[in-house]
Amino acid sequence: MTLGQEPNKQTNKHKYFNIYIIKIVGNIMELKRVVVTGMGALTPIGNNLETYWENLEKGISGAAEITYFDMTHFRTKFACELKGFDPLNHIDRKEARRMDIFTQYALVAASEAVEHAGLETGKNIAPERAGVIWGSGIGGITTFEEEVGGFATGNGKPRFNPFFIPKMIVDICAGHISIKYGYRGPNFVTVSACASSTNAIIDAYNYIRLGKSDVIVTGGSEATITPAGVGGFNAMKALSERNDDPKTASRPFDKHRDGFVMGEGAGALILEELEHAKARGATIYAEVIGGGLTADAYHITAPHPEGLGAKSVMLDAINDAGIKLEEVDYVNVHGTSTPLGDIQEIKAIVDVFGEHANKLNISSTKSMTGHLLGAAGVAETIASLLAIHKGIIPPTINHFELDEKISADLNLTFNKAQKREVKVALSNTFGFGGHNASVLLRKYEG
Repeated sequence: MTLGQEPNKQTNKHKYFNIYIIKIVGNIMELKRVVVTGMGALTPIGNNLETYWENLEKGISGAAEITYFDMTHFRTKFACELKGFDPLNHIDRKEARRMDIFTQYALVAASEAVEHAGLETGKNIAPERAGVIWGSGIGGITTFEEEVGGFATGNGKPRFNPFFIPKMIVDICAGHISIKYGYRGPNFVTVSACASSTNAIIDAYNYIRLGKSDVIVTGGSEATITPAGVGGFNAMKALSERNDDPKTASRPFDKHRDGFVMGEGAGALILEELEHAKARGATIYAEVIGGGLTADAYHITAPHPEGLGAKSVMLDAINDAGIKLEEVDYVNVHGTSTPLGDIQEIKAIVDVFGEHANKLNISSTKSMTGHLLGAAGVAETIASLLAIHKGIIPPTINHFELDEKISADLNLTFNKAQKREVKVALSNTFGFGGHNASVLLRKYEG
């Protein structure tokens, strides 16, 4: 190779590098807008979207004594169960028997969301451009308990149900939803503990804004009010043990909080590319404008003492959206009612928003629903969407005495809903393992 040839090689190298950069920049500039056109909710305070919102606004607690199994030997004897739910009102008996409860919940919530959005496969939606991205932290724990318990008491004979594995595995919800509607686009489940469904929403948002899908059913489901679920969290000393007064046990930010209250259920969203939604005349409830995903990288269960992961994930979502901090009106916090978690999250909010923190409405809807674990994020994103749509902030109930480590200048929306125009809302979800997820929503104004 002569001396004269080398610069040409380098020039070509930079030429191809620059072309690659131009393509990346071009794609960024062509990002699609993503909107919410449907919602479905199955929660401890309402088995459909309308009832869920009515009880959020009223400040109704879903906590009561557990009815699913004998609680005699458990330290915590209450949770936020679903009330009056019968899967056979929604799913064929034969099919229901082949599903764990968390999958039944998923199908019911997804069905409401699809109907709410007015989607019709083959008519106003192309199946290859529609997907399902779901979230669950634990999956089919009821099935696992029943099958392994049966094996343990059956003289060691391996007589497992042939549907044991398909009922138990976490990804099966996305599979069932796609099969029901014939959606052949992206199809998977995110597992990031309590951040799972928010993680799923952000993944769905990214698939659509990158132009890979037109419509995605996203959300999450969980059904962990079982002996292993309650017993396991009791062993960690994570659950409230306020057995004398379950309805006030979930009390985020209160000085006398003693742990979270377990909940169950599902929530579903229809995320859709804006022009696709407009073309089919869909009702648009809000726009998804940003998402953040970070790790605490600190401890398997405890939050970072300085709230570093929580701080960075909120900033990531805000930077992703390209908005100013002062544009945020409402934060639906993770707010589990645990001694450590509530303090670190509030510290992170104050660090992120500074003086604007005192102008925010902040609330924890877990005070009413309990903690839906992997489904918590979508349930709270729906609460945030409806706060935007209705102009009402759902309250943090069960407030009696403020923790002295939390500023009294913050508006934590205690005990009663507040009317407020909400143009931008942020929903936080954090999970064991140090997983943090925040999704940012904005009122749609064309």
